Amino acid sequence: MNFESANGDQIPFSDPGSMFEGFTKNDIIRLAYCASDFMLAIDENSIVRDIAVNVRDHGFAHKWIGQKWIDTVTVESQPKIRQLLDGSVATDNIWRQVNHDHDGESIPINYQVIKPENGTWHIAVGRDLRSVSALQQRLLKTQQSMERDYLHLRQTETRYRLLFDNISYPVLIADADTYEIQQANRACHALMSAAAGSLEGKGMLSIVEREFRDDVIAYIGAISVNSATPPVSVRLAGHTGFVQIAASAFRQSGKQYWLINIDDGLHEVPSKQSDQYVLDVVEKMPDAFVLADEKQAIIVANRAFAELVQAGSVEQLLGISLNRFIGRPDVDLGLLKKQLKDYQNVRNFSSIINDLNGGEEPVEISAIMIEREQPLFGYSVRSIGRRERDLPQTGKDFPRSVEQLTELVGRKTLKEIVRESTDLIERMCIEAALVHTADNRASAAEILGLSRQSLYSKLHRHGLGNLIGKD
Repeated sequence: MNFESANGDQIPFSDPGSMFEGFTKNDIIRLAYCASDFMLAIDENSIVRDIAVNVRDHGFAHKWIGQKWIDTVTVESQPKIRQLLDGSVATDNIWRQVNHDHDGESIPINYQVIKPENGTWHIAVGRDLRSVSALQQRLLKTQQSMERDYLHLRQTETRYRLLFDNISYPVLIADADTYEIQQANRACHALMSAAAGSLEGKGMLSIVEREFRDDVIAYIGAISVNSATPPVSVRLAGHTGFVQIAASAFRQSGKQYWLINIDDGLHEVPSKQSDQYVLDVVEKMPDAFVLADEKQAIIVANRAFAELVQAGSVEQLLGISLNRFIGRPDVDLGLLKKQLKDYQNVRNFSSIINDLNGGEEPVEISAIMIEREQPLFGYSVRSIGRRERDLPQTGKDFPRSVEQLTELVGRKTLKEIVRESTDLIERMCIEAALVHTADNRASAAEILGLSRQSLYSKLHRHGLGNLIGKD
């Protein structure tokens, strides 16, 4: 019992005669429809004599009838057509992707030619690859955008590491749960007379004389409750003089860490409220940053935020409510504020920025709430307009899915969303009518119950073609 074809690429039925016994010609044609999007009947002169399609938007293929098959494809695809039609080459199980020209668009089709044992005509079975091509293009664009974002992240990380390592006073970062040192700068290593990188992984308490370790633990407990707790004086291991340790907490990836400043009296250690290094980083960072009070009035903003909202200067923004710029007034910020009060931080919240000139820009917002007597709200705002422009468009803003339309709630009024939904339905109906009538606009107008002039006007409004009807 032979389960393999001569070329080894197919495994046919063990008894095809029995399997297909009773199948009529219509049954065979239905099988062919299931296996393909196009079927082209090609005569001995390589001319397309008839076409069968199984999807409405393939109706354009009927224009190929009467033409040589090779004349319907692009120049670079013509050698593939010759190979498929070459009787001297075995092509029974060969698929070739060719590209057809249609209204300035290149349509990729995967073809295989079936040659009957008796007869001079051929049947070319084709599969439309447009959806696959669109997915490949979207994947490529997304990958390129991710690579650019990753490069930007690596560059930012490098700048922050250089900044941390070049601070003149001793600084280290420790895990809040284990007190393990995660990172220490060069000044800290020099103070402890340690080799570069040797402090990382050690316990933070190990650099303090044993008799002062309880003082450090008590200080950490106190500052966890009251951030205004004054620094603690201790003696470092192997040193005779006293130093002051000041700590501040921050969270990263769901874990809490301590940023420890060590004042040895030889370096100027800035207070947490006026750390010029941090202020310089925030001011020069490429992403927009803004700090607001409980009423969402702007307290601090960097130059990137001023540029994003088209303001002449940062000072011009101070005291203005963020509701003026972020999303719909009192909607997006209200959602953000509620999330912050529940979870203390929010990541990648999609919204829009309304600039002072009436323009809009899609953005992603990450935010954090700092608990004080009067809470403060910090917002990092990243424009994603470039990322959206990088992704392939599907013909203006159409079509939108139901999910995409519902995502507009909170960004547009109900009236605007309903109008957009109406435009979407109108466009889809017109497209369906044009496909149904093989692009005969007079017939399309008739089945839609419109005058020809009204149909032409709607075609022009939706960008579906010129105003010359194809009657």
